Amino acid sequence: MLAGALRVSEALEGGATNLVGVWQRAPLQALARLHALAAADLTDDEHLGRPRTDTDVGRRLELLAEIVTGGTSVPAPVLAAVAHGELLTLAPFGTADGVVARGVSRLVTIASGLDPHGLGVPEVYWMRQSGDYRAAARGFASGTPDGLTAWLVLSCRALHAGAREALQIAAAVASGGSQQTKAGDAPN
Repeated sequence: MLAGALRVSEALEGGATNLVGVWQRAPLQALARLHALAAADLTDDEHLGRPRTDTDVGRRLELLAEIVTGGTSVPAPVLAAVAHGELLTLAPFGTADGVVARGVSRLVTIASGLDPHGLGVPEVYWMRQSGDYRAAARGFASGTPDGLTAWLVLSCRALHAGAREALQIAAAVASGGSQQTKAGDAPN
C-alpha cells in the first residue's frame, strides 16, 4: 500500500500535473488513474481503475463527479472533505480506496487553487491522528450532523496542519541551503 501511496503522491507532485487537468475535465477518469496507481501491486490488471459494478456505486460516483466539476459553490476545504469522505465511505474499488480518497482530497485542493502547487501534506496529520481519522470517517459515513461536523473539522485541521508542515519543511530546506552556501563560500 505504501508503494501505491508513493505513486499517487508522485503523480500529484508539483501541482498542475496532467492528472489535475484530467480531474477538472473528467473526474471519473482521474479516479480510475488514481486507483491504477494506488493498487498496481494489490490487484490484477483487470480490476485496476474499475469501480465495483453495483448500481449504487456508479450512481454515487457520477454524483461526486458532478459536484466536483462545478455542481457546488462550497469552499474548497469542504469540497475536499466531502469528496474524501464519500470515497472512504463508498470504497468504490475494494482495494486502495483510502489512498484514492486521500489523493482526491489533494486533487480538489490543487484544482481549486487552495494549494495550487500541492505543497501541503495533510497526510502527516491523518497518519499522526489515525484513530481520530478512522472515527471521523465512520462519523461521515453515518451521515449524522455530528458525524459530518466531526469529519469536516478533522479534514480542515489536517489541511491546516499540512500547510504548517510544508512551511516547516520549506524553512528547513532554506536554512540548510543557506548554510551550504555559506560553507561553500568559505575559503579553504
